[in-house]
Amino acid sequence: MSTSKVPTPHIAAKYGDFAETVLMPGDPLRSKFIAEHFLEKPVLVNNVRGVNGYTGLYHGKRVSVMASGMGQPSIGIYSYELFNFYGVENIIRVGSCGSFVEDLHVRDLILAQGACTNGNYAMQYELPGTFCPIADFGLLRRAADLCDAAGVRYKVGNIFSSDMFYDDASSGMRWAKMGVLGVEMESAALYANAARAGKRALCICTVSDSFVHPEENTTAEERETTFTAMMKIALELA
Repeated sequence: MSTSKVPTPHIAAKYGDFAETVLMPGDPLRSKFIAEHFLEKPVLVNNVRGVNGYTGLYHGKRVSVMASGMGQPSIGIYSYELFNFYGVENIIRVGSCGSFVEDLHVRDLILAQGACTNGNYAMQYELPGTFCPIADFGLLRRAADLCDAAGVRYKVGNIFSSDMFYDDASSGMRWAKMGVLGVEMESAALYANAARAGKRALCICTVSDSFVHPEENTTAEERETTFTAMMKIALELA
């Protein structure tokens, strides 16, 4: 880890401004919501490009929350800098996803054990094969225990990190045939960065819409302010 590169081109914080655990929603407004509604004495430590990052206390424990933006390139930059330059040990993505399966409904959670992808993020490592991005098992097991204790509906399994939101080939349900639970756009890069840095990561996603229940969906405001079960589970993990 090098502290000589802070602040970075994308994060204006000083070394030590971030806690060892960072919650990472995609939406900067969700980051702001978490800080203002769950953290005590939150301090804004980054706002470069409007990507809000805060550090405060949750039940006396120092915790940070910062947005990642959308897509693997974006979370790839922010998580890389946090892991490698700011001394962050754990990043917990708190995102939204689309469900591929019949018995996952809006506001249920997916705990992403692994992240399939159609992206090329892992090609940078020049590995002689296919890298399988996976979560930290300790964080995953603890998150499942917390969901059980809180009575939160969830499933554990693979998620699909897509580089495309608008997919002309409509390939999502082909992933579903392989047992993949849902689709989002960030987890594979986060898991790859954690593996390369020797750190820990977990993706917790709230189902915001469904491919098998098209009548179920959420608004942007609901995604920002109502996914509180996921937020509480992630904060308890921290």
